[in-house]
Amino acid sequence: MSSTAIRCEGLSKQFGEVRAVDGVNLSLRTGQFLALLGPSGCGKTTTLRLLAGFEAPDEGRIDIGGQVVSSEGKFVPPERRSVGMVFQEYALFPHMTVADNVAYGLGRGIDKKKRVAEVLALVGLPDLQKRMPHELSGGQQQRVALARALAPNPQLILLDEPFSNLDAGLRTQIRAEVRQILRKAHATVIFVTHDQEEALSLADEVA
Repeated sequence: MSSTAIRCEGLSKQFGEVRAVDGVNLSLRTGQFLALLGPSGCGKTTTLRLLAGFEAPDEGRIDIGGQVVSSEGKFVPPERRSVGMVFQEYALFPHMTVADNVAYGLGRGIDKKKRVAEVLALVGLPDLQKRMPHELSGGQQQRVALARALAPNPQLILLDEPFSNLDAGLRTQIRAEVRQILRKAHATVIFVTHDQEEALSLADEVA
């Protein structure tokens, strides 16, 4: 049986009068894909931000890879959580090459050139290391963002509406490619979407 990659218990977050996340519980085994499906404003993205460490919950506990990263009296910052995130707008650094973008999150003691080559090959862009983000298509930008998230070998990959900026004609193709890439990387994935077809085609479980 696979080990538990992430577990949340009683996760809650309030912004002013608005309770954005209310008592969320979830558990995901290593290598599983979970879709958080729902309309805008239902707390999906806030949940991702809590898992990544960009926001601190008001209540609840988060364990990633068997380590407590958030609980009463404890808060581990994002850079120490072993989480990779792909934002809706990809958030590539416009002044950096593809290779430098992918290498950005890699720590010391890692052969950065080798790891960049490995993950760019994994996402099908082995020859684009010297390109700038503005020279890439939307689908290529997304795959670079995915390579950057995968490069440090995180315990968990988070995707926030990953296909919403793509043309409808490209969406199905890119969706299949991204699923294949993440499966090949043996990644554990939580992604946010408002599209039921997308959730059902990509995820092992839908919440």
